[in-house]
Amino acid sequence: MVGKVYLVGSGPGDPDLLTVKAKRLLETADVVLHDKLPGPEILGAIPEGKREDVGKRAGGEWTPQEYTNRRMVELAREGKTVVRLKGGDPFVFGRGGEEMEHLASEEIPFEVVPGITSAIAGPGTAGIPVTHREHASSVSFVTGHEDPTKEESAIDWNALAATGGTIVVLMGVGGLPDYTEALLDAGMSPETPVALVERATRPEMRVATGTLGNIVSVRDESEIEPPAITVIGDVAGTRERVVEFLGNRTGDSDADGNDTLADGDEGAEPEEDE
Repeated sequence: MVGKVYLVGSGPGDPDLLTVKAKRLLETADVVLHDKLPGPEILGAIPEGKREDVGKRAGGEWTPQEYTNRRMVELAREGKTVVRLKGGDPFVFGRGGEEMEHLASEEIPFEVVPGITSAIAGPGTAGIPVTHREHASSVSFVTGHEDPTKEESAIDWNALAATGGTIVVLMGVGGLPDYTEALLDAGMSPETPVALVERATRPEMRVATGTLGNIVSVRDESEIEPPAITVIGDVAGTRERVVEFLGNRTGDSDADGNDTLADGDEGAEPEEDE
């Protein structure tokens, strides 16, 4: 008897932001094939005996996607209930579409369990709305790490610069100099507000703010590391008006790169790059 695979989003990292369905499936699954991004709090709650790490990490460990695809099918054909656990939402730069198609091609039953995407929750937790009636009526989600086998980029930075909306870049810490330069070359103002949100929703979350013209130096001086989200647009400037009253304990860096850690965060250490 063939089992079933659940493509599950774990949300942005805070275990309280798991959906009720995701939590139930993690408790009842036979095997959990997980990425790195769900975070230690979520992964630590899963019995070690049923966890398999199939994650990818920039500049480090790398589990080939072909292996993950094959493993999902193998376990399902053994009659097991399999959770394929991903950070954020499975279909926002999470290869959920590829895995869904592979399961269908192998005639394996599956179900999609959406997760809260960090593309919205990350900025929101930092006090940045991705849309705002006075600042942005559209938002574009962009990957900062395209498939290296592509002959040319599929991202039109000129078009994005012309929209006047918010640009949210995921997995874009390393490529920050390239795409900020592309936006400047496309005519976007160097005074455009920009925020970097590192490890959004987690206890060690940090935020660095600046402008399109200086955000690379802010990143370097603040030592912002992956995983982090880049928010580009006027909405990033609204944070300064609300941050004093945010309930989150976040470490902040201003446009000069000076760290100002909120109560309770001093000494927080980031995890390894993901």
